[in-house]
Amino acid sequence: MFMRLGGATVFLALLSLLAACGPVPETPGPDPLAKVAFDLDRLDEDGLVGPPDGKRALSYEFCIPPSEECKELVSSIDPTVEFMCGSPGRIGCYPDECLCIGSTHQENYRDVLRKIAELPYVEKIDEAVFE
Repeated sequence: MFMRLGGATVFLALLSLLAACGPVPETPGPDPLAKVAFDLDRLDEDGLVGPPDGKRALSYEFCIPPSEECKELVSSIDPTVEFMCGSPGRIGCYPDECLCIGSTHQENYRDVLRKIAELPYVEKIDEAVFE
């Protein structure tokens, strides 16, 4: 014996069943630092890499929209960033993007990288290699 239920009745039944199960635990999103394409474990607490007698800062690059608003926000997060709009960099910024180059040699560099990576328009942060 089957009974036909209206859509609203089914919806309310499902809603009450879900409510009875308790709150759905919030699943964490992906770690923003996953956008960082180089090994952060190479860096010491000062943001430097290399042997004790040859420590150096690591430069990184990423792309953003070229608007003043985006540049100001990035500058407020990372005062080491230099903007090179019009250059693709090694990371391959598109013509409608602005290349940004920053340095790990700053206080709380991991937090800075995390905040940059949290920006929705930053797809990847990679090590900048200069020749």
